[in-house]
Amino acid sequence: MIAFLLKGILRDRNRSLLPIIIVAIGVMLTVMLTGYIKGILGDVVRQSARFETGHMKVVTQAYFDNMAQLPNDLALDEVAALSQNLSEHYPDVDWVQRIKFGGLIDVLDDQGNSRGQGPVAGLSFELYSGAGSEPKRLELSNSLVEGVLPQASNEILMSYKFADKLDLALGDEVSYLGSTMNESMAFSIFKIVGFIRFGVPQMDEGTIICDVEDAKVILDMDDASSEILGFLPKDRYDKKRSYEIADQFNVSYQETDDEFKPIMLPLAEQGELKSLIASAENMSFIMMAIFLFAMSIVLWNTGLLAGLRRYKEFGIRLALGESKGHIYRSFTLEAVMVGIIGTVIGTLIGVSFIWYLQVYGLDISGMMEQVESSLMLPTRLTAQVTPELFFIGFIPGLFAMVLGNMLSGIGIYKRETASLFKELEA
Repeated sequence: MIAFLLKGILRDRNRSLLPIIIVAIGVMLTVMLTGYIKGILGDVVRQSARFETGHMKVVTQAYFDNMAQLPNDLALDEVAALSQNLSEHYPDVDWVQRIKFGGLIDVLDDQGNSRGQGPVAGLSFELYSGAGSEPKRLELSNSLVEGVLPQASNEILMSYKFADKLDLALGDEVSYLGSTMNESMAFSIFKIVGFIRFGVPQMDEGTIICDVEDAKVILDMDDASSEILGFLPKDRYDKKRSYEIADQFNVSYQETDDEFKPIMLPLAEQGELKSLIASAENMSFIMMAIFLFAMSIVLWNTGLLAGLRRYKEFGIRLALGESKGHIYRSFTLEAVMVGIIGTVIGTLIGVSFIWYLQVYGLDISGMMEQVESSLMLPTRLTAQVTPELFFIGFIPGLFAMVLGNMLSGIGIYKRETASLFKELEA
């Protein structure tokens, strides 16, 4: 029976080709929208992770309680031993040190007088002192307006608008004034080796980037760090794994009440990210549900119309002695096969497109004025292949299609053979 119906579907294209194409297009759009929404959510998590939270973050309890103030006097101590311990227990995780600080940048003229100054926010990463994973993760090279990345001590990157405001050029030296970890005066001379675009006005107006070892020297933070960030393999966030690692780490320190004890925070527990991620997931679910409902209505109508157009065929089959029940069952089974064929084709096309966006992305920098090389704003349109993409298309493609055919097929039972003969004569 199945083989017979399959031959009919393949040979009678006038009857099956259009429904298959419509199902395939509907399923393809469903899969593409779902993967795109997942990609947007993934971009939010990825951007937050690489600059701010990591997949896990280790800080002191006191630092966590006052994190908005960036209190380096409450930073982690003995970080060399702590980093080694983390690497030994979780070797698949990339652990990096970062320090954030603030101060004042002063520019001197040839006579030693100040010709310009401004407040500055400092970010320090393992640019040349670490394992080399940070520059690639942060994509700093892609965001350089001019110059190169720091390769030696006391070299910095400066936000391009801040440099324009102070009339600075590559190779110029600037003075940094601030406070150390111990609340004493911090002073250093930096050489500008590159200008960088963040894509965020507040950061472009006054930010510098240096190596974390330079920050330690300036801020008197020998063997100390504001935070240690952990990144899972291939920089892909795994919510379950991050919670497992954080729970295992925190258990070993739960017996002490020391306010300087290290604690580990998974990405979803930092700042407003937990509510943000939950809201984004809820919004994506609502959007996908609405789209699924709309596509289901379209394909339900496709199945309904496909059944109505075949009433004369049903009349001939009834006239030849075929029972109504057999016609209805074969009609429904045929709809199932059409739905499966269309869903498989649509799913393969949709997943292929989403895979391409996930691996290669789509450059949209040309659509974003002045953001073609921004550090904080993604200029690539990406998506994410998830397991649900392989079965979500069956909701509109199979169930809605079959439901429409089943509803239209009920008319077979409601019509008399005599009336069908009259239709055939007409």
